[in-house]
Amino acid sequence: RFIACPRLARTVQRCLQDGARPGPQPVLLECAPGPGILTRTLLNAGVRVVALESNSAFLPNLQSLENSLDGQLKVIYGDFFRLDPLVTGTLKPPAMCSENLFETMGVAAVPWRADVPVKVFGILPHKKERNTLWRLLFALYECSSIYRYGRIELNIFISEKEYKVLTARPGEANAYQALTVLWQVGCEIQLLHMEPWSSFVTNLKNGGLAIPKSMRLPNDHLCLVRLTPRQNLFTGGLKSTNSATFIFMVKQCLAKPTSRLTDRLNSWSLDSGGKLLRELEIPQNAEARNLYPEDYRRLFEALQNSNMFTETWFHDDVLESIRNIN
Repeated sequence: RFIACPRLARTVQRCLQDGARPGPQPVLLECAPGPGILTRTLLNAGVRVVALESNSAFLPNLQSLENSLDGQLKVIYGDFFRLDPLVTGTLKPPAMCSENLFETMGVAAVPWRADVPVKVFGILPHKKERNTLWRLLFALYECSSIYRYGRIELNIFISEKEYKVLTARPGEANAYQALTVLWQVGCEIQLLHMEPWSSFVTNLKNGGLAIPKSMRLPNDHLCLVRLTPRQNLFTGGLKSTNSATFIFMVKQCLAKPTSRLTDRLNSWSLDSGGKLLRELEIPQNAEARNLYPEDYRRLFEALQNSNMFTETWFHDDVLESIRNIN
């Protein structure tokens, strides 16, 4: 949560207002607003805010603020990072389903290529940061959860080490991973701001900073990153119905980053893999870590269009991968 830091609040306000278009503006969904420091800054800028707070101790002050305004602020008891849990039966708050959230916000689903209907602002929970990024990624590609309502834009603080992973380039040791490829294919990624860890409240009993450890990548800041789903994501051979197979293909290729792509294709019993790489103008000796994200998409679409490939043998492994992530 934020410390009372007016400079940081103004920075966030400026970043979220950049690129605003004429006409109706997207709803701003603020996750875990706490005492409402940033909330007030956004309200003063004329932004319509829906505050999703999971800590009941903060609700009275937020609700008092809501009652003093004329519909500009709506306060909801819930946890954005516990949306649509894979459980049966009635959900116990603050867990909730996205359908109820969007209905309460008054936001209807729009076509994928339409403008962004909702901008989410929040801080990823650090203990589950990597897992949360994977869950959001699956939801994005499958158009499930929040992405059933369109291209939901995320403006989230993530650790510097995870930001380095999301924006890595081919060949960068340690940083270039399956997560890199999939987020870069799926979203435009923009760094809005970097803030030292000292600007944030921590929960450590000894008063120290709750900074996720990182041995190989820098991690001195939290990074405010904008993730905007691409309008053209589901053009060509990539669709929400086969996206889990695409995710699994990328994960398999980058499980061993230094392995040759031809060896991976051969392990899938694709005897014409070398021919396919030539058609795509990918070097025969290319290592998995050397392919650009768009090359992985081209490879997947070529496999979809070829008679060499059937994804039926992928099915069990894909489902197991999804279960592990969720």
